[in-house]
Amino acid sequence: MRTAAASWLATVVLISAAGCARRPAAPAVPAAPAEPSYEMRLGRDVYRHYCQTCHGETGAGDGFNAFNLDPRPRDFSDPAFQKKKSDAELADAIRRGGSGVGLSPLMPPWGRTLSTQQIDQAVLYVRSLKKTSP
Repeated sequence: MRTAAASWLATVVLISAAGCARRPAAPAVPAAPAEPSYEMRLGRDVYRHYCQTCHGETGAGDGFNAFNLDPRPRDFSDPAFQKKKSDAELADAIRRGGSGVGLSPLMPPWGRTLSTQQIDQAVLYVRSLKKTSP
């Protein structure tokens, strides 16, 4: 009887110790990306309608029509481009077109089509297209 009680006690102690053992932490769930601002969503809509055909969905200059153009459209996701051009220069290029700022005449001027707010929103969206480091 004594051995049965000792055996039962040992089993209870082992089960208790196993229950108190440190469990591995659950894997962290990646946080959902923050919802883009209202202006960013408007800029994305302007970009998709007027720019994506040539500049591509990610801004890499590989849009559907890019392969018909010489020179090819600029890669907005290039970090060097993102550093080199100011927001004012980007807005001016959108407003006056490529030939208006000494670039390719194949980029049309959108200044009579887009409002100042739409141009600013498009610039904001273009800034979001930069490549992230791997």
